[in-house]
Formats: sequence, C-alpha cells, structure tokens
Amino acid sequence: MTFTQSHLLGIEPLHPVEITALLDLAQDYAEAARAGRRRWDALSDMTQINMFFEASTRTQSSFELAGKRLGAEVMSMAMQSSSLKKGETLIDTALTLNAMRPDLLVVRHPNSGAVDLLAQKVTCAVLNAGDGRHEHPTQALLDALTIRRAKGRLHRLTVAICGDIAHSRVARSNILLLGKMENRVRLVGPPTLMPAGVSDFGVEVEDDMERGLKDADVVMMLRLQKERMDGGFIPSEREYFHRYGLDAAKLAHAKPDAIVMHPGPMNRGVEIDGTIADDINRSVIQEQVEMGVAVRMAAMDLLARNLRAARAPQGVMA
Repeated sequence: MTFTQSHLLGIEPLHPVEITALLDLAQDYAEAARAGRRRWDALSDMTQINMFFEASTRTQSSFELAGKRLGAEVMSMAMQSSSLKKGETLIDTALTLNAMRPDLLVVRHPNSGAVDLLAQKVTCAVLNAGDGRHEHPTQALLDALTIRRAKGRLHRLTVAICGDIAHSRVARSNILLLGKMENRVRLVGPPTLMPAGVSDFGVEVEDDMERGLKDADVVMMLRLQKERMDGGFIPSEREYFHRYGLDAAKLAHAKPDAIVMHPGPMNRGVEIDGTIADDINRSVIQEQVEMGVAVRMAAMDLLARNLRAARAPQGVMA
C-alpha cells in the first residue's frame, strides 16, 4: 500500500495515490464496522494523545473512537486547563509530551502552523485535527470518501463549496484534495467571505447561488464561523439565508441526483434549511460523521505502519 507520510499535517503534501490508498483502507474499515466488527489490533501496542486547544465534539470524539477501535491506549488532555495557562510555551508542552513517548499525537490548535511546529519537536506521528484557517485534512478525506461512496467515483465531478470560504480550513483542504483528484471546484458565497487571492486557487468563483449550483454533482455547505470574524461580513443571518442558505429552490439548480454535505455543526435556517439537511434522498451529512471514524482509523493505521518501520532496526522487518 503506497503511503509514505510520517505525519498527516495537511492535504498539500499528499499524492493522489496516497489519497486513494487511505480512502481504500477507510472503505474497508467502514464496511467491516457496518457488518458488526468493532475491534482491531493495529494500534494495540501504541499510545495516542489527543490535544485539542479548541473545543470540538465531532472531531475529538471521532479520533477517540477510532483509536480505541484500533486498540490504542487513548488519552485526551484538557488543554484549556493545562500548563499553557500557566505560561508554558507550545514547544515546552511538545517536549514534555515527547518525554512520555507517545506514538500518535492528534492536535487541534487555533493558530495556523502550530501543528507543523509541534511535529518538528516530537518523535511520534502527528495528525492535524485543524489548525487555524490553514487545514483540516481528515475532514477533507472523510468528505472525499463520502463523495466516492455516493457518486461511485472521485474525479470529473462538479463540486460547489458554498458559504464562509474565507475562514474555513475545511474549504482549503477540500479545494486541495478535489483539485488533486481532477474535479471541477466552484466556490460560492458573498465577496466578503472569499479569501484574498482566491483567483489563484485554480477554482471558479461565483457570488450567486443559482449560477454557483448549476449542474453541480455535490453541494457542500459551510458553517458561518462567527468566532473567527472580527467585522461585519454579512448584513444579517436572515439576509444571508435568503441569498446563500441552501433551500429547495436553490438546490433545484444542481443536478437532480446531487448530494448535499455539511461538515457540522450546522446552523439550521442560516446555512441550510432543516428539511434539506434531513432529506435522506439528498443529504449525506450523517454518513460524513460515520466516515469520519473510518478515515481517522485508516490515517492512524497507515502512520503507525510507517512509524514502526522507521523505528525497526536496520535490516529488520517491522
């Protein structure tokens, strides 16, 4: 299986063959879990530490469950009450953790680049669970697996990513992944929520939902990230929903078999109409949550294999 990475810090370093290898393994885990299997031993001799400097429900619980299903010893640290509050630097924290000899370190941090800095200071495999506005690689991978399962392929699709692009690390990772897999990506949203330099992203940009969703195979809605906004990016939530919230009338411009996605948590009636979110014929939002566990299992499994190989004495098979 072709996967050469020592860490999973972002989508950018991944080759298409590595993305496919990870998704194939995740598919196997997903199917086995649906058949009733809940335990594996891929990480049975390993320790996984979760460090979430930002609050999370879906991502943290998904990583915890993934590690436990693979047999790891899993520890989640309450970073809001950690020594960082007492003045310890991020590097000092990394060195302290490294002295505990963990095997896998899962990190979410509000600052872009913080996870990469940690990875430079430790001897274990590091997985980026979201860093600032930079990347959220496992979210893009679980989105990719969900798309592949629903559409039967992950290439030559038209994908509309709609909403708060400027503040979204999910959008950035998805743009990178979908581009690597030869898809047509369309960013849809108000100009105030488009990132600087968007014309250099190799994507189409629309500020009108009807044009943006025209003939789309996949409609991916994004959360309004008000916690990252420091100004008036939208006139009001009501006006935002009127122009950019996904409802039946707007969705009608996509292909009849288009699927609807959202990384969560959803603001119903702001980014998406509740009826659309709950439509079992169009919405794959719940499957995204399910695929999150499978993708994180696959990522940790592959990184653990490479870690064992790197630690093995020269000439000895891991």
